[in-house]
Amino acid sequence: MEAGAHGRPERKGAPIHVFAEPKIDCHVHVLDPVRFPYRRDTHYAPLGQELGTPAQLAQVMDAYGTSHALLVGPNSGYGLDNGCMLDTIAHAPGRYKGIAVVPNDITLDALEALQSQGVVGVAWNVTFYGLDHYRDAEPLLEKLAALDMFVDIQVEHDQLVHMLPLLSHSRVRILVDHCGRPTVEAGLDEPGFRALLALGASHLAFVKLSGLVKFSRLPAPYDDAWPFVEALIESFTLDRCLWASDWPYLRAPARVDYGVLLKIAGERFADAADRRKLMWDTPRQLFGFAGG
Repeated sequence: MEAGAHGRPERKGAPIHVFAEPKIDCHVHVLDPVRFPYRRDTHYAPLGQELGTPAQLAQVMDAYGTSHALLVGPNSGYGLDNGCMLDTIAHAPGRYKGIAVVPNDITLDALEALQSQGVVGVAWNVTFYGLDHYRDAEPLLEKLAALDMFVDIQVEHDQLVHMLPLLSHSRVRILVDHCGRPTVEAGLDEPGFRALLALGASHLAFVKLSGLVKFSRLPAPYDDAWPFVEALIESFTLDRCLWASDWPYLRAPARVDYGVLLKIAGERFADAADRRKLMWDTPRQLFGFAGG
């Protein structure tokens, strides 16, 4: 698809060059329980095809021409332990940045220490922890804002409606995961999705066009999810949209393949300039990756 008058994708049968173009994947996880054992009290221990070791991630990225990635600390397996992610960043200088999982009462010094190791923000998984978990988190947002770090939030249904007062009163930079995980059956007028569109129009946030399998009710290419993607592009504009794979697809309800996701992106964004903005220029500038 090619960008239309409002920056929205429109179908077009164009050659796909997305595999060879420079790309930054803005949401992946690393899980290596042999080298970095899971917490004994973990609620979920990914195994088998859900594992994503640093070596496996590098192989996938190399195979598809993805040069950089934003590593997001998973709640599954590691909880608040960022050791696997930090080790991955340290052993591939310049290739990765990180989003850490931290307690709400983390100190400024501890955040600065994470930042010095390549961490650019912290993850808020409201879908897992619930709304009440973040009611005392305003001081954390103030610390993140002081360090020019991000809060990377994952919500679903109408959770964003309840989180917006806290977020909008802060000066923190906001990333929203997986299109806000809207409820397809509720349509574009779902309160949570309307709140996300309003957030986009305010220019206070960036949104990841990712995780379609988390809310689509159809197999790839997830046709029922694309009206939501198009609405997000119109609200946020491509200047504030990011592409991500969500590799290695923890607890995905159906099989997901990295190459298929890239092909879908190439078809939906047939204009090379749009792809470069979505997959390279915006995330490179936003997260401070080197390269041109």
